This record gives sequence, structure tokens and C-alpha cells, in this order.
Amino acid sequence: MRDHAAKWPPAPDWSTAKLDRGSISVRTIEGLSQLLVSGDLDAWATASGTASASVAGAVIASGNKYSARIARDRVLAVSATPFALATGWHDAGFAISRIDAGMHVFQVEGPGLNELLARAMTQPLVSSGPSASLLFAGINVVLYHFTSMQSVRIHVDRALAPYLWEWLEQSV
Repeated sequence: MRDHAAKWPPAPDWSTAKLDRGSISVRTIEGLSQLLVSGDLDAWATASGTASASVAGAVIASGNKYSARIARDRVLAVSATPFALATGWHDAGFAISRIDAGMHVFQVEGPGLNELLARAMTQPLVSSGPSASLLFAGINVVLYHFTSMQSVRIHVDRALAPYLWEWLEQSV
């Protein structure tokens, strides 16, 4: 039987993988708690203690707990520590699904970030609209600025992380 896996380069060791080329640095962020929250987002914000405003476009996320808007009634909630709320339906009007294992997170930063974003996206991030869910390098991701306009975090389906890493290696 053919070994189709031999056609593809092996996935990097994410714990040590880092690109540092001139004006751009790329690394993996591990250990974040990631939840998909759907429904009444104001009720979610109250119950979780996160800000009711969600990041997208030119809004900058910061701190240990925030959410990125991905649809009218859906956010990707991110925290450096686990959220205290259980998964499933909550009577306040929202549902929570844990997706930690399903999403890989890259942090890309440096003065060359805008040039990289221009290669990867069809429209500028500042005018991308109210959603952090967008097309980046040909795949769907959740992307937002983190701590400054010179830094972004990219949440990508874990199965697509090796592809995105290879694209970044070729583009940085």
C-alpha cells in the first residue's frame, strides 16, 4: 500500500517552531483556553467576566481574557486560564463548546506585518468589517490584532496549521 503521508513534509514540533526573519517573527502560542460561544453574547460576557465588546478588524485584543467576533451571534472566547463555565447550553441564552484541541494559534509580529497581511488577504485588516473570521493565505482563520497594531494572533484549524506554517516560511 502506498504511503501518502510521505508526500507531505512532517509537521513541525510546535513547542520549538519559530520563524524569525528580519522584520517578522512567527511563533506558536500554546495553552490558551478557546471556547466557541453562540447565542446571547451579552449574557455570556456577564457570566464569564469578559468584556462585552469583541475584537475584529482594527480593534486590538489585550489581557488574559477576550473574545473575537466570528458571526453576529458567535464569538471565539480566548483566555490564558480555563474558563469557569461548563460547556453546553446555559439558561441565560448561550451555548459553549470547548475547541482548545481543534484550533492552533500563531502569533505574528514585527514591522513587516502589514506587508505580510497584504500578501495573505484581499482587503486590509483595518477595513475587514465586524468579524475576525476571514480568508488568510487561502484558508479560513480567526485573525485579530493582539497588544498592538504590529502583532496579530491567527487561530486556524489544527489540521491546516502545517499548511499555514509552510506558507509563512515561504512568505516571510
